[in-house]
Amino acid sequence: MRLSTSEIWQLVHEERAQLADDLSALPTPRWETPSLCEGWSVHDVLAHLLDTALAGRLAFAWSMVRAKGDFDRANENGVRRYRHTDPSQTLAAFREAGHLQRTPPAHRATRLVEAIVHGEDIRRPLGIEATYPSAAIHEALNYQLRTTVSFGGGRERAQGVRLVDAATDQTWGTGPEVTGRAVDLLMAVSGRPVEGGVLTGPGAPHLVAGR
Repeated sequence: MRLSTSEIWQLVHEERAQLADDLSALPTPRWETPSLCEGWSVHDVLAHLLDTALAGRLAFAWSMVRAKGDFDRANENGVRRYRHTDPSQTLAAFREAGHLQRTPPAHRATRLVEAIVHGEDIRRPLGIEATYPSAAIHEALNYQLRTTVSFGGGRERAQGVRLVDAATDQTWGTGPEVTGRAVDLLMAVSGRPVEGGVLTGPGAPHLVAGR
């Protein structure tokens, strides 16, 4: 069942607040830990999350104009704009922006994808464990599965396999099964590395190789 707009925003706000809490005592040197986003530190990813929390449709359009239509360059520009010298200032600004409901010209579920996937991009290298409501992960996974890789989704990666959430038995797709935690399925579909053995079943090698 699809979540309503208000339900999605409530989950996004909760995830932003939880990430801010998780990072509140992070020692300064650890902010430069490489994230799961190639070339970005965990501080960079938080700056990106701050950028996307602040950017509505008009701001997004202007960012693309300044980047001459290059989406990756626009993201890099946003990181430079909102990454404070002192990580605690970036974190404070992120916490302050956590209640906002701004989106680029894209489905609201993208904010939930960002909150969870980028949250894990930060947490996993730092060894921070997190739990997420099944409804939040399922909504994010549904979006990624219907969105092409070229638009930030993961539809092609999951083609030809059947994903199974081990906790709820919720399934997506057809083909050889890939079973695991929903968050690990989401990360793999989103092109992120997952530890060996966390996804099982005959379709797991195909999904992991597809990143």
